[in-house]
Amino acid sequence: MEITEIATGLDFPEGPVWMPDGTVLCVELKRRSVDRVHADGRIETIATPGGSPNGLAIGPDGAGYVCNSGGWSFTEVFGMTITDLIQPDDYSGGRIERVDLATGEVTVLYTECDGHPLKGPNDLVFDADGGMWFTDHGKIRERDRDEGGVYYASPDGSSIREVIHPLESPNGIGLSPNGDRLYVAETHTGRVYWWPVEGPGVVGRPNPIGHGGTLLAGLPGMQLLDSLAVDSGGYVVVGTIVNGGLTVIAPDADGSGAGVAHVALPDPLVTNVCFGGPDLTTAFVTMSATGKLVSLPWPRPGLQLAF
Repeated sequence: MEITEIATGLDFPEGPVWMPDGTVLCVELKRRSVDRVHADGRIETIATPGGSPNGLAIGPDGAGYVCNSGGWSFTEVFGMTITDLIQPDDYSGGRIERVDLATGEVTVLYTECDGHPLKGPNDLVFDADGGMWFTDHGKIRERDRDEGGVYYASPDGSSIREVIHPLESPNGIGLSPNGDRLYVAETHTGRVYWWPVEGPGVVGRPNPIGHGGTLLAGLPGMQLLDSLAVDSGGYVVVGTIVNGGLTVIAPDADGSGAGVAHVALPDPLVTNVCFGGPDLTTAFVTMSATGKLVSLPWPRPGLQLAF
């Protein structure tokens, strides 16, 4: 599979969003910025929210919405940038932010839910009703760690509620093509679960144990999962860490290991993927350890996002 390098020199990029003008939006965790990457590789800074912008999506008003995890620290290893696990000293708190893509103005929408602080918001997706589903990955400290969860919020800052809790390091989140399934990837367990969507911000719980989700896939060995996207065939495509690449999971996978494939890429921290191009058959991928945004052809069109 041919890989095209679009941009280099990014400081731990994530959250790619393909735009109709051919540019790709993304965030840089280490540089604490929201960017626009042009087709010639030029990187234009849109905003610098601080903390660590982690996930990015376009909302119904055309603005960018950011999951800000409040900060990460980083280590350089053999010329690659690696995130440290422990919450940094300059951690500034988790929040959901709105970014005006024209002016760069940043507005904080949410810092808590029902009195519980957001700890490490990570990834988000909008549904057709204009609400945002997002994960809170949590933070790890020397002797304790947060339980994560999934939230549903209005983009105008008026309402937020906890939908699923607890989860172990929830990261990527996405919706099936007809919006009837919510997918969530857990980083440290290497698992992807799904819940039936019963309405805006409402899920069923088919499994009576724990968080109620159904296991779609669990990866063997030392493989960690990051953010995800869904293509038009319903395949869940997850950025994969350590075994760097994209894990592709069929919608009818049942947790047994069948229906799972791997697309290898030359970076141990492949974090995010989105689909773009005129027919949505190009995958845009953030390779975070080496600081690159690349593209590659995809065998099916990506799923057209709500906004």
